[in-house]
Amino acid sequence: MPDAADVRRIALSLPDTSEKTAWHMPTFRVGGKMFATLPEDETSVAVRCPKEERDELVLAEPEKFWIAGHEAQFAWIRARLAALEDEAELRDILADSWRQAAPPRLLDDHPELGLPPTP
Repeated sequence: MPDAADVRRIALSLPDTSEKTAWHMPTFRVGGKMFATLPEDETSVAVRCPKEERDELVLAEPEKFWIAGHEAQFAWIRARLAALEDEAELRDILADSWRQAAPPRLLDDHPELGLPPTP
């Protein structure tokens, strides 16, 4: 089961990522834009997620994903670390959020972090 140390290690392994404390919690940023946080007791991770996808994830896996009340109007979702399958799932979640925040030059420079090919 991934934990807060895994979130930090994986997030900081993504290109041009920095960690900054904001609202009394660790936040992870790329190009000055936040893409992940470790809220409250660091048992979950908050990440960027388009609202349409976010709602589908919450309906499909409510034990894993939820929307915090104060984040409902924003394109963010939370994932319970204990409910994630493994570190690979955490890496996918963080990389997806990173892609949403990263400037185009980074996306061009790091195609290996691009969207998976469509079948």
